[in-house]
This record gives sequence, structure tokens and C-alpha cells, in this order.
Amino acid sequence: LTAVGLFLYWYAFIALEESPMEQGDILEAYEYPSVESLQLDMTETRPNVFSFTYESFDGELVYGQISYPDITADKYPVLIGVSAMGRSYVRWWVDTFNGNPTVTQAHKIAELANSNGYAVISIDARYHGKRKDPDRTLRSIMNDVHFFGDKRDYEAMVRDTVLDHRVLLDWIEQQDNLDIDRVKVAGYSMGGQIGLILGSVDARISDIISIVPPFIDDKLALVAPKNLVSLLGDKPVLLITAADDENASAAENDLLFELMPGANKERIDFDGGHILPEGYVNRLKGEFEYGG
Repeated sequence: LTAVGLFLYWYAFIALEESPMEQGDILEAYEYPSVESLQLDMTETRPNVFSFTYESFDGELVYGQISYPDITADKYPVLIGVSAMGRSYVRWWVDTFNGNPTVTQAHKIAELANSNGYAVISIDARYHGKRKDPDRTLRSIMNDVHFFGDKRDYEAMVRDTVLDHRVLLDWIEQQDNLDIDRVKVAGYSMGGQIGLILGSVDARISDIISIVPPFIDDKLALVAPKNLVSLLGDKPVLLITAADDENASAAENDLLFELMPGANKERIDFDGGHILPEGYVNRLKGEFEYGG
């Protein structure tokens, strides 16, 4: 990932101190005004694939895409794909973008889901893809965290992206052909972080696949999954980790997994670093079989 270097900043945070928060105070930050009649402006780009925009809770414009399976059904289960830092929603449908390969293999996950009857949806995170701000780059946001101890924009980026997904869930709930009772979220790296938070704060997420999420401590307590995963209850959770991940040590991954409650959690640990081996998606096939 071109953004891996940014993740390395997260180890030191020399300008930040631990600042724990009560779980209730964290939850308050993820409240939002639900949208009862959300309208997406949709354009069909190819058969069964639509790009869209919508206004989020704060009026910000969100960009995304949805692909429907060839299988006909009255209601489709849904996969929400959440990209890694620096990556656009487009990555869930292409193996290369702007000349760079999709090393997260998100496109293979989407293909697996579509082929098993899932509708696949992904949106751009704040400051990503079509929402990039040339005056506020990801590097500048992370530099502020690392060098100046200013975490406001980073925490807002993650929190508001979670809330953008909660608004998206409002729309899914209003669709006759989408099954709000079967909404899976899968995310890689920062996407795995966001997926765990979203699944913790919103009951409409039925299960989670969190792939190599960075370990976030209480220097960024508001966006640390460890502070919220106790709320997952018995939701099925698949945590995929790497033994030598530069963004989460083995001990940190152990801790995150231990904090997840319930009997429906599973962990797969791969050798190597943050970029998983090419065939790792093959281990996910059971997650998308009927009822999976």
C-alpha cells in the first residue's frame, strides 16, 4: 500500500499521550440523525452496476458504487466493503487502478460475494477517492497526529466515515430488494478498523470480516476498536491478522481478539506482514455461502 508509510506513524505518536474515554462518551460521538427517506442519485455504468452519490448526515456528498448479482432474488444479502487508507471504493471492482494493483484483493472479495448472491456496496471514506481535498491530504493529517499531537482531523475522518455508513444503512433498510437483516461488512486495514467500529455501534450490521486492522490505543481512543468491540455481542466476527504486521503486533492482535465477546468469533493468522498472501481470499469462501 502506498499508505503503509503513514501507518508507521501510528506506532510512536510521540506528540500524543494516552487519553482513555468512557465507552458511553465514545458512543455519543457516533450518534447521528437517521434519514427516513434517503435518495441516492444513481447512474448505471454497466449491467447491474450503479455509481451513486448521497448527502450524509452533515450535508457532505458521499460517492460510491453498488453491484447486484446475476442471481435473481426477492431480497439480496448485502456486503459493505470498506477500503484501506488511501484507497477508493473503485478498488472493490478492479484489479488495477491508476496503474497500481489492488494488493488488498478487495476486488476478489466483491467478486466472491456477488457470485454467491450478495449485493456489494462501497463508498469513499472522507479525504479519499472522489472526496480528496488537495488542501488537506492524508499525509498532512497523519503528520499533524505524529508531529504536533493534533488528532482532530484523523479522528473526525474515521468517525464521520462510520457515520456515512450508518446513513447508507438507512438507505439499505428502505430498499425492498435488500435484506437489512443480512448485512455483512468487510474491510482491510483502516477499513477493518472502521468495520469493527460500525459493527459495534450499529445493530443493523449482522457480521464482520476485519482484515489486518491497525491496533489503535487510547492516544486515539475515539476511533480505537478495542474500546467498542465488547458491544458486538454474539455477532459472527472473522478477524484476519498477520504474524509480522507492522501496524499491529501479535500481542495487540491477541488482545483485540480476546476483547471480542461471544462464541461466534474466529481468527485466521497468516505469516508475513500487512499485505496478505495472494490467495488469502480463498479462506473467505465459507463466509459467503448461503446463510454465511
